[in-house]
Amino acid sequence: MSSEPKPGLPFLPGCSFRDPMKTSFHRSQTLGYKNGFAFSRLPTVGIGGERLYVNQPSQAELDELSNTGPTLTYGQAKKAPPSGFIPAHVAFDKKVLKFDAYFQEDVPLSTEEHYRIRQVGIYYYLEDDTISVTEPVVKNSGIRQGKLIRRHRVPKNDHGDHYHWKDLNRGINITMYGRTYRIVDCDPFTQVFLESRGIELNPPEKMVFDPYIELRQMPMRMYITPSDFDQLKQFLTYDKQVLRFYAMWDDTNSMFGENRPYIIHYYLADDTVEVREVHKPNDGRDPFPVFIKRQRLPKTFVDKKKTFPSCVLEISDQEVLEWYTAKDFAVGKPTTLLGRTFFIYDCDEFTRNFYRDKFGITDFQPVEIKKKPPEEIPQVIPPYNGYGFLEDSLQNCYSLFPKRPRKDVIKMLENDHKVLRYQVALESPNPVDTKRRFILSYFLSNDMISIYEPPVRNSGIIGGKYLGKTRVAKPGSTTENAEYYGPSDLTIGSTIEVFGHRFIITDADEYVLNYMESNAESFPATTLQSMRDHFHPRQVVEETAKSDVPAPGTSKQELDELIARVQEELKLHNYLNYSNIREALLRSDKDESGFLNRAKFLSVCDSLNVPTSAVLVNKLIDLCSCGDDKINYRDFLRAFPS
Repeated sequence: MSSEPKPGLPFLPGCSFRDPMKTSFHRSQTLGYKNGFAFSRLPTVGIGGERLYVNQPSQAELDELSNTGPTLTYGQAKKAPPSGFIPAHVAFDKKVLKFDAYFQEDVPLSTEEHYRIRQVGIYYYLEDDTISVTEPVVKNSGIRQGKLIRRHRVPKNDHGDHYHWKDLNRGINITMYGRTYRIVDCDPFTQVFLESRGIELNPPEKMVFDPYIELRQMPMRMYITPSDFDQLKQFLTYDKQVLRFYAMWDDTNSMFGENRPYIIHYYLADDTVEVREVHKPNDGRDPFPVFIKRQRLPKTFVDKKKTFPSCVLEISDQEVLEWYTAKDFAVGKPTTLLGRTFFIYDCDEFTRNFYRDKFGITDFQPVEIKKKPPEEIPQVIPPYNGYGFLEDSLQNCYSLFPKRPRKDVIKMLENDHKVLRYQVALESPNPVDTKRRFILSYFLSNDMISIYEPPVRNSGIIGGKYLGKTRVAKPGSTTENAEYYGPSDLTIGSTIEVFGHRFIITDADEYVLNYMESNAESFPATTLQSMRDHFHPRQVVEETAKSDVPAPGTSKQELDELIARVQEELKLHNYLNYSNIREALLRSDKDESGFLNRAKFLSVCDSLNVPTSAVLVNKLIDLCSCGDDKINYRDFLRAFPS
């Protein structure tokens, strides 16, 4: 904080005092602006607003002014009020001088033009003496146009002078930043302003245009012989008049082809044709309605060489001898458009009236379009390959996702656990196979057949399951009409073919005869009678055995008679090998006592398929038994002569 001396004291150390209450230290304003001119003035107060004694008049000066100054006696003389001051930025706000000009630009790298004339507009803003140069934008000119010089004060020379509106006039050249502009004219406001300021304007000049642009704007010279046909008259007469035909394109000869409906539009104004496709909901086609765009369609071509690539060139009038016209379309006649044949079957009312007035045609009977039924392709079923059941494999030919074939549930429930068993022999030229015996089981619940071969010791053939449960087709049946073996086909002595192997039925179970008699209406009479004839001798023997079997302790003669009856019954079982039975029993008697344990004896007989369940054979076993556990197998072997 500075200190100032008190009035009347010298500015010496100790004569100045600091005011602790002083808080303002700003200086008074000494610069001003009046009537648009800047001036300086003496300060009226000191720092912080204190009284200033330096610039105040002395007492002698005040006395002199009071004694000699007339203004103090008579007062201040009245002066005229000054006129109102208006700044330049207010007086010339939004007032612009516009000059039309051009400049010439060299084009060194072009064979079509050597220079270019570019027209511009020079704008002079009076409020701040700034200048901007703008070129009108021309589309597709390839030149960067628009604002060439932004708005600012443009320097006139190297001495710091700037362009003023007094330097601008018509018919002069003005250079700005190395580019010379020729001013040819100005707008009316600019002309009035300059003339009011006493500037004599030069006469206006004609604007110079670019020669290359004038060359491009000239129409091309075409050497075409004028035609007598007035296309303008045709357009004015038939504008917005269209003939509509309903047509059908038959594409059924191609793969997945069909009859596709179309609408043919013929525009009378310019003889053009348009083909539109008619779409239906869910037709599976892309929603593009225009099939052939609107154009003139050729009808007859001029003869040309085969090597002429007409497929890649546009068709002109020199290549077409005749174009399609309105007389080429008629109801009930086919029309070929660009290689596709469309059959016109109907038209609208305006088209009928036009043909009736223009050509005198009155027959417009619509043609009924009959849909061509699709050609039925027979389904070819491939031959059965043997894997799985025929019905299951056949489902793959009917559907992409095969379903399980339906089963007869009622038949399965009624015939559950009902099996017909037959004894069959293999028909083969091999002598070893002729001695093989098989058990054929027919399951009534699902008409399946299984074949089992009982194992025989020392036969060299492994017994067991020969054929699993499956349906066996008859020879000559096809996959379309498959015939399977049924119970009526299985008779004594008949031959069945199972997958290339032939089996002869030699015997059957008694349950087969009982089932056939209980269901006689399902079997032929001859089949039932043959089965009865086969079981008749056995029934006679059983009845005789029940009535005439000797009791234990009978004589040797009665035993011989029983053995003879057993031998007669065993003739029906021609598959038995007597020598094997004898050898097996002798081998089982290790101590050669002639007696065997009853359980062991029965197991040996069962292994050799001896019918121990038969009545006579069972009775013979009882006669040969000695007590409850021992059996005299030597007497039993008398029924199996060697």
